[in-house]
Amino acid sequence: MAVEILRRRFTVEEYRRMGEAKILREDDRVELIEGEVVQMTPIGSRHAACVARLNHLLVKVAGGRAVVWVQNPVVVPPHSEPQPDLALLRPRDDFYAGGHPEPHDVLLVIEVADTSLDFDRSVKLPLYAEAGIREVWLVDLPGEAVEVHRVPEGRRYRQVQRMRRDQHVDSQVLPDLRVSVEQVLG
Repeated sequence: MAVEILRRRFTVEEYRRMGEAKILREDDRVELIEGEVVQMTPIGSRHAACVARLNHLLVKVAGGRAVVWVQNPVVVPPHSEPQPDLALLRPRDDFYAGGHPEPHDVLLVIEVADTSLDFDRSVKLPLYAEAGIREVWLVDLPGEAVEVHRVPEGRRYRQVQRMRRDQHVDSQVLPDLRVSVEQVLG
């Protein structure tokens, strides 16, 4: 006899109220993914260094054309609030103080994966595609590559390129954004 497990999915609003009620604390490493509160993996030194390098590169290259959003929430209504490692957002005078960005605000998402590669590929990428985020870079630290995902269709991306150390990644959302994979990986 199979036992049916009933799950209660949370909305973004309910997730925020958990934070306001101190059920979730600001230093809890969790994110809301498709209605479930998911524990994030610890950030290792290689992962942290890669995020710092990307932040440095993107601030220089994107200039005032985009807000560089580092490990902060992006709302994917109604049941998700992932925290990508980096995102480039459309500029806003308030720097999103009036509310977290939503998919229409996002130009580019970058996920850096060391131990979270399978989760990022099988859970986060489909979420971003379904939300219509046009471009996602997945930095595969163990595989020493950057995967570029473009043209969302349903829960997948139609175009996927895997770039190695000796190659460059060119963004389609900011045409003069070009970084070498070597710079990203260090």
